[in-house]
Amino acid sequence: MIVVTGATGNVGRPLTQALAEAGEQVTAVSRHAMAMPDGVRHVAADLAEPTSLTPVLDGAKALFLLLSGDLHAPEARPADIIGLAAASGVRRVVLLSSQGVATRPLGPSRVAMRAVEDALRESGLAWAVLRPGGFASNALAWAESVRTQGTVAAPFGDVGVPVIDPADIAEVAAACLLDDRHTGGVYELTGPEVITPRQQAEAIAAALGSPVRFHELTRDEAKAMMTRSVPVELADDTLDIISAPNPAELRISPDVERVLGRAPRPFNGWVARNIAVFR
Repeated sequence: MIVVTGATGNVGRPLTQALAEAGEQVTAVSRHAMAMPDGVRHVAADLAEPTSLTPVLDGAKALFLLLSGDLHAPEARPADIIGLAAASGVRRVVLLSSQGVATRPLGPSRVAMRAVEDALRESGLAWAVLRPGGFASNALAWAESVRTQGTVAAPFGDVGVPVIDPADIAEVAAACLLDDRHTGGVYELTGPEVITPRQQAEAIAAALGSPVRFHELTRDEAKAMMTRSVPVELADDTLDIISAPNPAELRISPDVERVLGRAPRPFNGWVARNIAVFR
C-alpha cells in the first residue's frame, strides 16, 4: 500500500490516479475529504500533527510526502513524519522538496526543507527527492479575475521561469515510488521553456479565444496577496526568485525527460487541460 499526502492538491490528485491505475493500493491523505478514484481509501489527517499519521502508515510500503504549509506551522516537526514512517515499516519515501533548496539555500523556507531532506537521507529508508521550480498551476490564482474581469494581475510581468506542469511532477513521483532505479535520486523538475507572467496571460487568452489584460502588481501588493495562503517566509523566498531568477533557476532541466522518456509538458498544454476554470 502506498500513502499519498496532499492527495487533494495539484500534484497529489494526478499521482493518486496514476498509482490507482497502476493497480496499487493507495491511501490518500488530506485535511479535507473529496472524491477519490475507485478503490482509493481517503483518510483525513494533519501533517502538522505527525502522530495523526500513525494509523495511516501501518502496513504501508511507501510514502509520498508533500509538506506545503505544514513545514512552517507553529511547532511543526516535519522530520518526525520520516521517523514515524520508518518505525511503521515504510520502506520508501519520495519527498516533494523545492528547487530553491539548491538555488537559494539560505532562504528561510529552503533551510527548513533542506533539514527535512537531510533527515530523509539519514533515515535508512530508500528515498528520492523531487525539486520542482514554479508550478504552472499557480496560474489558478488568476481564474476568478479572468472569469469576472478578463484580467491577470501578477508581479514582474516580463520576468520568466520554466514553470512545471504538476501532472509531470506526479508522473515522476509515481516512477520514483514504483521503480527501484530511482532510489537515491534527486530530480530537478522544470518545464520545457522559460515563460513570463505576461506570456502566461497571453496563453490563457489564446485558449479562451478572448482578450485577457495584464496588470502588473508591485512586490508589496503581490506579497499581501500571497500571505493570505502561505507563510511570510515562503512568500518572500518565492518573490525573490520570480523577481530575479538566477542562472540555475532559468536552466531547463533534463530530469523529467530522463525519468519519463519524454519532454515535459509546456504551459499552454496545462492551460488547455484546465481552461474550464477560466471561462
